[in-house]
Order: sequence, then C-alpha cells, then structure tokens
Amino acid sequence: MENQYNDSDYVLVTEGISKFYKSQRVLSNVSMHVKKGDIYGFVGENGAGKTTIIRIVTGLIFPESGSYQLFGVNSDDKEISQVRRKISAIVESPSIYLNMSAHENLKMQMRMLGLPVDEEKVADLIKIVGLEGVSRKKHADKFSLGMRQRLGIAICLVADPEFLILDEPLNGLDPEGIVNMRNLILKLNKERGITFLISSHILTELALVATSYGIISRGELVKEISSEDLKDIETKQTHIKTTDNEKAFAILKQHVKSDILDYKDGEIILLGEIDINDIIKYFMEEAIAIIDIKTTESSFEDYYLSIVGGVRNA
Repeated sequence: MENQYNDSDYVLVTEGISKFYKSQRVLSNVSMHVKKGDIYGFVGENGAGKTTIIRIVTGLIFPESGSYQLFGVNSDDKEISQVRRKISAIVESPSIYLNMSAHENLKMQMRMLGLPVDEEKVADLIKIVGLEGVSRKKHADKFSLGMRQRLGIAICLVADPEFLILDEPLNGLDPEGIVNMRNLILKLNKERGITFLISSHILTELALVATSYGIISRGELVKEISSEDLKDIETKQTHIKTTDNEKAFAILKQHVKSDILDYKDGEIILLGEIDINDIIKYFMEEAIAIIDIKTTESSFEDYYLSIVGGVRNA
C-alpha cells in the first residue's frame, strides 16, 4: 500500500480494512486516521465493529483485506512488532490479577515486560491514576469497576506508551467513576502527550474529551470529523414539514449541501447553515408547500443519530 499518511502527524491509519466471521461481514472497507496528540472518539452502536478494528490494530486478529499503519510503519512490515511497543490497549476489560494489590499488579507487569522493578515508577503510576489510598493493602477483587479501569490504565502506562487504545472504558461506571476516567484521560493527553483511541457509545461523555471522531455503523466508517468542525455543524438543526415529505426529501438530497439530511417522524432534518430562500424556491418549482419549519440547537447525539439514520435510510 502506498502510504499518503506516512509522516509524524499520524499514529494510526487504516486503509480499506474488511473482516468476516464465517459468512458474516463485520467490517467493510474501513479507512480511519488517528492524528498524533488526538483523543479520537470511536463511536457506534453495539456490534458496529469497534472492538474488531481494535483487535486488528493490536495484532490479535487479522483482516481479510486492507492494511494499516502504526507510526508510519505498514502492518505487513517486519518492523510492525517493534512499533507495537509504542502502544498499549485495554480490550473489553483490563487484564489484572484480582488476588493482588494495585502495587503488586504493577510490579508484576514490569517483570512480564522484562523491566526492572522500579518502586519509584510504581508509586508515580499509582498517584497518576488516583489509587494511593488502596495501592498496597486492598486486593483488586475488592475494587470498584472504576478503580479497576484506572488500575488497568496504570498497567498500560508501565511501558510508557505513546498511543493508548481503550475499548469502552466508560461502560458500567457510576457518575464518579466516569468523571475520574475523563479527568485521567485529559491529564495523560495534556501532560504526557499520549494519543488516545477511545471506543464508546456514551456520546455525551465522549464529547467532553474527544478532539476528533470516527463514526462507525454496521461495519462501515461513515464519517470522520474534528471536534472543531463538529461545533460548526452542531449549532443549528432545521426541521421541515411539507405537503409531500417524501418528494421534498428527494429534492433536498439533490440540491442542498447539508452535511446531514435525514427524514423521520414525519419531518425532514438538516444540520448546519441552511438558506431557507433556496429551499422555498425548490419546493415552489415542484408545487410543494411548507407546513412547518423551525430551527433548534443540536448536540453531538443529534449529529450521530442523524448521520447513522441517514446512512440507513439512503
């Protein structure tokens, strides 16, 4: 594969990745781009293909077609195993020893990686993830889910990764656990420069940390967008009802350059800045009357649902 993203700006690029389980296609031609320093929110419904992509990138499984690059090195390059040392991942759940304390878990990880046991580093990692009060006495089986997730991240940090992949890290956490995880991600990104790929379906929380997004649905990556570009789109949502919504939807799909065009619950929805005069003109030419039109503020959830709904209705 010729690598047009082969530079220091990207830690991960996938190109046309497809994957089958038996006869079922779970990924279809997925091309995604994670820029260095980003917190990349990988969003999609359960079963959309998020974990499968993560398993491919971490080398746990192989795609049927397509390839990827980590730090500019192609997946079929013999150096890829060395490059993977720059990444750490928690796939589905953290790998921790429940009969050990946080302190013991970190020392065990150092031994498994062939590193000298560094008590100062262990103490530093414990402090970073906020487990100072329980690091030596309490075993991990007595930890809350949020504490286990933070311990899992501390274990990942033993290898000093540049790229950290977290698969549904907010799933099942209580409000306090979510806040702690959010703050930890932001801290590691800002203070240590760690790039994140975070899969999640908790959109409101992801929107508080992500700097860019990849939206996947039914195995297809349907949109990549930065948080800055999303702000421009999110601000306005136009709802239109007409005397012939089906025909009006087809007309708008042909003429209006809205990033999102959806048709549900008896109305047409457009996101972004819309020239109402143009819409009226198009409808008048086809003898379509507007029954109701209103503009509201939209959110990331609105954007996600509209883009996924638009793909399914296409």
